[in-house]
Amino acid sequence: MKNQMQAEAAGTAIAGHGLDWPHLFATRAERMKASEIRELLKLLEQPDVISFAGGIPDPALFPAEAFGAALTAALSGDSKGAALQYSVSEGYKPLRDWLVTRMASLGVECTADNIMITSGSQQALDYLGKLFLSKGDTALVGWPTYLGALQAFNAYEPSYDRLTPLGNRSAADYRETAAANGGPGGGKVKFAYASADFANPTGETLQASARQNILDLAEELDIAVIEDAAYQSLRYDGDEVPPMLALDIERNGSIENTRTIYCGSFSKTLAPGLRVGWVCAAKPVISKLVLMKQAADLHSATLNQMAIHKVASDGFEAQVAKIKATYQARRDAMLAALSRHMPEGVSWTKPDGGMFIWVTLPEGADGAALLAESLKTERVAFVPGKAFFADGSGANTLRLSFSCASEAMIEEGIKRLGRVIRGG
Repeated sequence: MKNQMQAEAAGTAIAGHGLDWPHLFATRAERMKASEIRELLKLLEQPDVISFAGGIPDPALFPAEAFGAALTAALSGDSKGAALQYSVSEGYKPLRDWLVTRMASLGVECTADNIMITSGSQQALDYLGKLFLSKGDTALVGWPTYLGALQAFNAYEPSYDRLTPLGNRSAADYRETAAANGGPGGGKVKFAYASADFANPTGETLQASARQNILDLAEELDIAVIEDAAYQSLRYDGDEVPPMLALDIERNGSIENTRTIYCGSFSKTLAPGLRVGWVCAAKPVISKLVLMKQAADLHSATLNQMAIHKVASDGFEAQVAKIKATYQARRDAMLAALSRHMPEGVSWTKPDGGMFIWVTLPEGADGAALLAESLKTERVAFVPGKAFFADGSGANTLRLSFSCASEAMIEEGIKRLGRVIRGG
């Protein structure tokens, strides 16, 4: 009884005064930062805000009826046991087989053993950071780059260096910089990360020559290449550019001889809420990722994988065609509105696909301060660009997403944003 009373008293003390948690956390926890984008998504719930912030698909375009039928089928008859049961860490075999065919259409010859299903491609980035990065190692990333990639990699305490697809920096320079930034023991360059098609946040695409330059550099440095292909299907203009993994196979004859790791996702084409993505790579990489999957969550939800497989098998190309037509019209509307309403000195990208336009303001402008003023006076939201830079630069930039705004909302919102940038 006495011990119980002491325990209850201790519990009361902790509850009343709060445990000093931070000193118990690992050092990597200091590098875990809130996503500005996740916070800005809350603005979507405010009906008077015109939001260009969230880089998310339009829910009105989800194939909801097809998913309803697929889920009903998965939970009916002989399949319901498998849908609700534990499964293999590699992923639902029929879905992996479908992805083998999909990857072949992109120029990537592989087998199901080269594919692992993940809980969204974001999980793949976390696993790959864990697989490759020791404290003080260097990851080569774009300047700017996808904020979610920085969040995934940050936990493993790397340094960052700027990936230059133009091929105008030597491997020796990268090695020297990595060693200098790696702390007392020095660090090594471990991988190059690139979103090659319609990148988040810039909307820009790496042309074939730039992809080849990255592969050249990776070979000289003997590092991996992580190809984030979340937006690869959303091309509206121009010719398709082969994935870096396909180019790597052309060079080396087989996926087993490649160093490129392709991260795909159904989030931007079918639905993000089911959290289904995949990794396609040489078997030694997949084998290690499977061990990580077993330790982390055993496997991605089987029911979700079954539903994705059914909907993709029945109408992936038709669904992609539908969303591309809508997003292309919205992209065109935003580019036209920017031309009409932006003041002199402001520039922006003109993406061939994806969901984003990257805006550069005159030097000295502050995107974060502009957002605060825009929300206060004009009720227009966007993402300040600074968050996408590993070194915290880029204060005079911002990201606009056109995926969830109607053409009328785009016209009105860009007109209001132009007023804010002009200063009234």
